[in-house]
Amino acid sequence: MQTPTSPVAENPAADTRPERRARPRRARLGGPLGEKLLFLALVLPNLALLGVFVYRPLIDNIRLSFFDWNISSPTSTFIGWSNYIEWWNRADSWAVVQNTVIFTVAAVVGSMVLGLALALLLDQHLVGRGIVRSAVFAPFVIAGAAIGVAFQFIFDPRFGMISALLTMVGLPVPNFYQDPDWALFMVTVTYIWKNLGYSFVIYLAALQAKPAELYEAAEMDGAGRWATFRSVTLPLLRPTTFFLSITVMLNSLQVFDIIYVMTRGGPQGNGTTTMVFQVYQETFQNFRAGYGATVATIMFLVLLVITAVQVRVMDRRTT
Repeated sequence: MQTPTSPVAENPAADTRPERRARPRRARLGGPLGEKLLFLALVLPNLALLGVFVYRPLIDNIRLSFFDWNISSPTSTFIGWSNYIEWWNRADSWAVVQNTVIFTVAAVVGSMVLGLALALLLDQHLVGRGIVRSAVFAPFVIAGAAIGVAFQFIFDPRFGMISALLTMVGLPVPNFYQDPDWALFMVTVTYIWKNLGYSFVIYLAALQAKPAELYEAAEMDGAGRWATFRSVTLPLLRPTTFFLSITVMLNSLQVFDIIYVMTRGGPQGNGTTTMVFQVYQETFQNFRAGYGATVATIMFLVLLVITAVQVRVMDRRTT
């Protein structure tokens, strides 16, 4: 007895079912046109969010810097470059710039050097290193205002921990809240302690991904620890160092909460006032939103130039 067979089994090309006919269409959508549509579907929402929440406020801030506007007034007056000329001629502008440069350079260098040192130490097989890693990273996720309050007690010249340690070894106790230099030192140390975990965890991840072959070759060549660190580890960490130098610098220039809680920009006028803190003072305390926008615009342009130079230098080293 002969078993009947379907036309499809005898001839697969004769299959006319809808799902078979739809395959070529799906295949076409999965080609270059489909990839372009997927690319636009993923990119356009992000570009829209960037345009609304980043670039439009940036453009509005630049526009506002050419106006004299009391933030409580519904009207503003166009004054051209007057805010920029005033910023250039005011004596306190350069004191604020000096504070910003000292704070930023100390924060970037301190965070990265200490973060790298801790990453090298805790990359070793040590007992309890997991607990220590967590303890080092924990301050990074704590609010800056809370850390500022805690360090107010630590630096208190009457009963703080720093005062007790200096008294124990017979050193004079500086007045961290009255001396502008020591006040800037105090907020810088506090910020480095808070931000140390960020540099540490990025460096640690880079160290754990390093190729072991290079270290084995260096050991076979008889290289010591310092020579291995200088000739193998540091070159491998160059992209990580470049990334951290930009991100830590940008974060340092935006520090507001620690300065506000610990010194409110003082003592003695502008003792710890940085440019971002001056934006707050001019806009919300002196009600000069136009002048505050001018300071913010100058800071943005300086950051843009520094970042472009860093990218250019990094590109030249990698090519």
